[in-house]
Amino acid sequence: MKALQYRTVGAPPEVVTVPDPEPGPGQVLLKVTAAGVCHSDIGVMSRPAEGFPFPLPLTLGHEGVGTVAALGAGVRGVAEGDQVAVYGPWGCGTCPKCAEGKENYCLRAAELGIFPPGLGRPGAMAEYLLVDDARHLVPLDGLDPVAAVPLTDAGLTPYHAVKRSLPKLVPGSTAVVIGAGGLGHVAIQLLRALTPARVVALDVSADKLRLARAVGAHEAVVSDAKAAEAVRELTGGRGAEAVFDFVGAAPTVRTAGAVAAVEADVTLVGIGGAGLPVGFGLLPYEVSVNAPYWGTRSELIEVLELARAGAVSVHTETYSLDEAPLAYERLHAGQVNGRAVIVPG
Repeated sequence: MKALQYRTVGAPPEVVTVPDPEPGPGQVLLKVTAAGVCHSDIGVMSRPAEGFPFPLPLTLGHEGVGTVAALGAGVRGVAEGDQVAVYGPWGCGTCPKCAEGKENYCLRAAELGIFPPGLGRPGAMAEYLLVDDARHLVPLDGLDPVAAVPLTDAGLTPYHAVKRSLPKLVPGSTAVVIGAGGLGHVAIQLLRALTPARVVALDVSADKLRLARAVGAHEAVVSDAKAAEAVRELTGGRGAEAVFDFVGAAPTVRTAGAVAAVEADVTLVGIGGAGLPVGFGLLPYEVSVNAPYWGTRSELIEVLELARAGAVSVHTETYSLDEAPLAYERLHAGQVNGRAVIVPG
């Protein structure tokens, strides 16, 4: 089968031919119908050779949907022909967090060498994907594969972040979304669907600010040195009750702290590598700063239900598997408006 692999540190990914996988006991083989392209992959491919976290070659793609093609011995709950989405952050399945469905916070994954597909295990940017357990599959139930695949990360991750702050987003409150790209433009829709808050989007790109307005942002502000002042003016000096930074770079993290209101939530979702100092006098009183990771299995089910209800959708650009290296080039150059999706064919 064809697969997009990161084969050499510092080199671009390549489309190669690899053996077709076969399901062992308890495993499910999917024929991939769509795979999402994510900035996290670029983060992985930007790491130096020293301390590189995964064995190479690595088939990319941690967002995947497909049709069940074959079942290993003992598999129950799915059947050949089922169309399913893949829950990506796999865990051990037995620790206290996994028992809650929070495999994104599995307590033993590192110890046991358990990795998500595309982030340590062979991923979805291939004609077939091997899934370790049927519990990691969620029925599409009529959702279009291209529309659904970004929801497994670009939908699930902001949903997990937003859900935590729902009690603070009451009438009269403000939510700030920094970065209106693949995840941010979904966060805007989630905030509009789930809260009465005024939503203010920040980005450096005029195209992404237009997208932010199109998907429901009440205000769209250029993310520059004056952005915090602009948000303060929009909120009468109070600031925002919830701030979601989908970039995580030093300038955006500083802005996130500068626009936070007293008792606000500041959620750093982006993997730009910057942190926000916390201490008395450094931020307004009782600001909570957190850095979540992905989301739970039950939350993925909820996100797909929101999509079926028409409350959330992802702006997508499609590419064939042979065009996947181009998709990463465009993403790295900031030329993808929304989410790039690979359709193996």
